[in-house]
Amino acid sequence: MKKYLYLLLAVSILASCKKNNSTDIQPVDVNVKLAYNLQASNYQLPLTAIKVKVTNIDTKIAQNFTVNDKGTLIVPQLAPGFYDIDASATISAADYSALTGTLVTKDVTYNASVKKKQITVNFSETVALNLVTGTTGDWVIKQVYFAGSDRVNGALYRDQFIEFYNNSDKVLYADSLYFAETVGLVTKTSAATYNVTASSQYDWSKSVNMPANIDANNDYIYARAFLMIPGTGKQYPVQPGTSIVVAQTAINHKSPYTGVDGKAISVLNADLTIDLSKADFEAYYAPLLSKPLASDIDNPSVPNLEVLQYFGTDMIFDNPGRYSYALIKVDGTQKPKDWPQYNLPTKATPSSTSTKYYQIPNKWVIDAVEVQPNEVADRIPKKYDASLDAGFTFVPLGSYTSQSIIRKTEKSVNGRVILKDTNNSTEDFDYFNLANPRGFK
Repeated sequence: MKKYLYLLLAVSILASCKKNNSTDIQPVDVNVKLAYNLQASNYQLPLTAIKVKVTNIDTKIAQNFTVNDKGTLIVPQLAPGFYDIDASATISAADYSALTGTLVTKDVTYNASVKKKQITVNFSETVALNLVTGTTGDWVIKQVYFAGSDRVNGALYRDQFIEFYNNSDKVLYADSLYFAETVGLVTKTSAATYNVTASSQYDWSKSVNMPANIDANNDYIYARAFLMIPGTGKQYPVQPGTSIVVAQTAINHKSPYTGVDGKAISVLNADLTIDLSKADFEAYYAPLLSKPLASDIDNPSVPNLEVLQYFGTDMIFDNPGRYSYALIKVDGTQKPKDWPQYNLPTKATPSSTSTKYYQIPNKWVIDAVEVQPNEVADRIPKKYDASLDAGFTFVPLGSYTSQSIIRKTEKSVNGRVILKDTNNSTEDFDYFNLANPRGFK
């Protein structure tokens, strides 16, 4: 009898433990509220057009949902953890014109997102997403090869490039097209050194001499590298469905070449790198430096970029993917070279020799791609708001892997490839295992 009672007590305790453990990890229903940011507009857009994707950051499992006509959604039975929540709605050009009275010829996309949202056991918050529209233009950033190739067997960072694409049905001119590698807080520990916003990004409003009558954080981005494609206005035509490749050094990196110091530069495994000898433009920093890189040779057959602002010893993109990229086009009223520059918003007063960064108005940004490190633990606060890029992209294997990010193909019209452009790089981009200038995915 005693044995029976002890056994019954043990079973009871075990059952109680199991019950308590299951309670600790009990999934929760999450309420999401969605709306369009239409400000004072006198029209409404259909809430049922909004699609929501909820992605578990650890497992990479994604769930897709539609929204009801009240703009609400219940995401059922989410296990505690961290999630990316992305919302988007694409309104056809015809419907948008009819609903708003504004004639448009392209579909209009709205986006919103919350990244790395922690869902806890007792989570009761309503997640609010306010969708905004951004620019979807004729030019897009097609490919960015920032990771570089193997440090021992490949070309290190020497073979990096960025590619811009004419996504329209007409000839465009690359003359005076600007692009920037944009700066932001990239380490968690350095937040103690800087003034930061609630989202843990730089609070640029606290920069020295920043005007008080502007929204320094939301209406501008800031560049650590700011470059321009030269030209007389119509010197560099780009046909519909074609692109221009901007190389760090426009040579065939698969083959040995002689550096400016007279020494040979080569790779041990040519399959890890690429041929950039047919690039359209290249960065050439040597005239700007007291001690240029030996690898930074000037290809006389490839035009050089105009360098307004540079960082480091060449157009070397950040290999882990902690900075992001913006494409800029201005009209005749603007002189970007004269745009103001500001120090980082340090808590201590910066020295007179501290680096300053160009302040670029969002209104002139025609495309932007947010890039992040591949490891979730290394992710940093977003630099761009949803009007520029609601999501982000990355290369799965990280630094020095020969991988590049590549914009997806949406469709083909009469042989012309149209690339996907929803202002959400999470949805718009894929990757190449080996960077492929002018390639498609």
